[in-house]
Amino acid sequence: MQTQISIGSNRNFALSQALLIYKADSNREAFVTLHQVGKQAHCPPTLGPAETLTQAFLDSLVRAVGGNAAVEVLPENVLARTQHMLAWWVPAKARRMFFQHAQGVLDDISGQVCPQPALVLRVDGSGLSLRALEKSQRPEAKTRMMVAPYWNIYANGTVCLGSMRAPKEASVSAMNRWETSFYESAFTHPNDAQRLTTHPGGSEGLWRKLAGSQRPFPSKYLNDAKQSLAHFMKGTP
Repeated sequence: MQTQISIGSNRNFALSQALLIYKADSNREAFVTLHQVGKQAHCPPTLGPAETLTQAFLDSLVRAVGGNAAVEVLPENVLARTQHMLAWWVPAKARRMFFQHAQGVLDDISGQVCPQPALVLRVDGSGLSLRALEKSQRPEAKTRMMVAPYWNIYANGTVCLGSMRAPKEASVSAMNRWETSFYESAFTHPNDAQRLTTHPGGSEGLWRKLAGSQRPFPSKYLNDAKQSLAHFMKGTP
């Protein structure tokens, strides 16, 4: 097997250090050791004694592999930012919605403007995830998350992208495109594994009630996601 790596310029690289990863049988526990690589002419490389990993080494490794993150000016609606994740909140507002159920459910209101709840959006390696907010204001770490009452969303808040024309990056410049892509794509199916709303008519009854309404989204119909903002940021219950 041959492997080629493109780094964009001519540089000389030599084997310097090695990381050994040890895992338990369950794969739930692991530890890593760092070894200096010894080299002698005409002999295979050898590993030196195990060394403890330091935060400084990990930081330098991340910079070397991923490069330095570009400087971005963060707008006030950004909630959290890491090298691989971006989260922000969107105030409640009316938006046009599109439905394309296989049996034609809600086809009669597809394309109508409906009031929407305030949302928290998170973009990372898993794609787009959503939670709703009871109040249209910037949430705090302990703010209770609510289930976003939309079709095409899994119980953990992850959006089934399907044919959604989603951006490929988690950047500040792409935030509006993520929002637009979500709302302009057609909602095709509810997720029966979770209760999307407390409305007595379910999600179908909720959106029928809201279609064309000029009133704010009724937060009383939001279902508790049993999760705080801090836990949603980490992807934990």
